[in-house]
Amino acid sequence: MSLLASLVRASTQFQQAMEKRQQPANAAENRAAAPAVQSGPETSADGDDRFTRSGGDDNTHAAQKARKLTMTEYKQTVGQDLAFVRDTLRHKLAEFNLPAATALSVAKSNNGTIEVAGRLPEDARSQIEKDLNMNSGFREAFSRLSASEPTLQFMDNALKLNQAYGVNNSLLDSLVSENQQFNGLQDLVHRYDTLRRTAGAEQLEAAGQQHQYAFSLNTRA
Repeated sequence: MSLLASLVRASTQFQQAMEKRQQPANAAENRAAAPAVQSGPETSADGDDRFTRSGGDDNTHAAQKARKLTMTEYKQTVGQDLAFVRDTLRHKLAEFNLPAATALSVAKSNNGTIEVAGRLPEDARSQIEKDLNMNSGFREAFSRLSASEPTLQFMDNALKLNQAYGVNNSLLDSLVSENQQFNGLQDLVHRYDTLRRTAGAEQLEAAGQQHQYAFSLNTRA
């Protein structure tokens, strides 16, 4: 019995050893036969959506409305009043024998009259201010300019930001009408003036605008 038991034990050990040798081989065969696990589609650096602007940005509703603005025409219209106001002030400096580079600032007072400030003698400043208030052409041009130039400046800056960085401005979108015939400069000025009256000081400062308009001659920002 002792010999038989030894033979059985030896046979069992041999079988176990063979099974252990077959297990790694079978595992390798199974790995080779198994289909490769599909990973997510590889994306090259050039095609990484996280850093690629959508190609449809220029076709957004806001961008389509902004394209209705005829900025060149608006600038030409505003430029006429701008040139008239500038030339009138230069003539006044020459009339009072003041240096052509004298810095002047013109604004409207709360009661609507023209106010002049600058580095010039008080008697000359006071007389220039009086003459400008008596000049109806100057008053009308300055009144138009005080409304149109801030509007044009706001639209121009908003469009430049949109073109450079794809930033849409909700205020600009609200200014532009769906109907092109209501996108004249005076229409836009009226809507922008309404927004300025209702907007808070913080909103205007964030947009780079001020409640009080002033025209400056021979001054640097």
